[in-house]
Amino acid sequence: MTDLAAFAKDKGVKYFMISYTDLFGAQRAKLVPAQAIAGMQQDGAGFAGFATWLDMTPAFPDILAIPDPETAIQLPWKPEVAWVAANLVMEDEEVSQAPRNVLRRLIAEAAGEGLRVKTGVEAEFFLLTPEGDRISDPADLAKKPCYDQQAVMRRYDVIAEICDYMLELGWGPYQNDHEDANGQFEMNWEFDDALVTADRHSFFKFMVRSVAEKHGFRATFMPKPIEGLTGNGCHAHISVWDLEGKTNVFASKDGKGQTGEVGLSQRGAWFLGGIIKHATALASITNPTVNSYKRINAPRTVSGATWAPNTVTWTGNNRTHMVRVPGPGRFELRLPDGAANPYLLQAVIIAAGLSGLRTKADPGPRYDIDMYAEGHTVMGAPKLPLNLLDAIRALDADAELKAMLGNEFSTSYMKMKQQEWNSFVSHFTDWEREHTLDI
Repeated sequence: MTDLAAFAKDKGVKYFMISYTDLFGAQRAKLVPAQAIAGMQQDGAGFAGFATWLDMTPAFPDILAIPDPETAIQLPWKPEVAWVAANLVMEDEEVSQAPRNVLRRLIAEAAGEGLRVKTGVEAEFFLLTPEGDRISDPADLAKKPCYDQQAVMRRYDVIAEICDYMLELGWGPYQNDHEDANGQFEMNWEFDDALVTADRHSFFKFMVRSVAEKHGFRATFMPKPIEGLTGNGCHAHISVWDLEGKTNVFASKDGKGQTGEVGLSQRGAWFLGGIIKHATALASITNPTVNSYKRINAPRTVSGATWAPNTVTWTGNNRTHMVRVPGPGRFELRLPDGAANPYLLQAVIIAAGLSGLRTKADPGPRYDIDMYAEGHTVMGAPKLPLNLLDAIRALDADAELKAMLGNEFSTSYMKMKQQEWNSFVSHFTDWEREHTLDI
């Protein structure tokens, strides 16, 4: 599909949401009448970059959001409106710091090496009260709430409506469940090419929030919205294929060595090695907020486990590690959380993986232990950052990963994240008053 005006006429669309995601993962859009979409498709919708989370000043020229017609989605809950992802340009040049552009460039780099990265995400979320201060279901009190059938059925209207929409959109949703925290849910759909997954992930967050609001609730993907409960992860499942998408180049049949025994080929092992090699820097993007580190460095939760890593380790089918290999030809990165930018999440995975392939990075030893019970016995593995500042510093120290992501992007991202950290640490908290007022 290349003509959005024809799409509008055929589908009865009155308005288009021309949408992009900024550096902090915030979704920005202009609502454009269908009568004007032909011009917007040609020239783009104008935005002031400084007014969003991009590294720009008020003196910068307009950024133009050029809609990608292949991404157009008619809103199932409001069919007169269609959402379309956009690529940002400025003065006829692609904006290098724009997350979707960063991802597109890395996908092209992978393709240049004959590789096609496919991914799936598990985007967990909470359904809260409209005020956002507590879970929406007062009866959801179980100590072990995961897969609670009564709790998921009490929110059937919300979950089923979202799943119906994914079915209608052809995403191939295949399961929905109540997750490990009270008030928390997860919905899964089929994996696909990295850009498709990123676009769907972005739209999914918009759709979940919209449907939740329609039902009088507030959906949040915040990493740790409720103290003491399991946080929102966004686990990524990763495989790499040939350009035709028919041969999984990660899959191993020989079963040799620590990676081969769990079904990863040599190239799969090197890609994994890149993830391990860059993990501490990776965290600045996979775990991009101050709150993120309350999930990966959390004490034991009410359910008995955080389900999040705090050490850079990998294993077979074992959920207590940062990376698990659940079956041949793919692995799961359990580090990302719900605040991860859908486009930068995919971009940094590809960047680290390509780095691993090019340097033939060794993923290190496989630890077949329960990291929650025996993690103290692992002596050589790096710890994940304790906070956002440590993660920013780790990215700054990783010249190779910064170059893979693009130095201009990396500079802008670190600058803005440093500003976010500075804002956080300058904020006066109740904790300080409670613990130091009388010192």
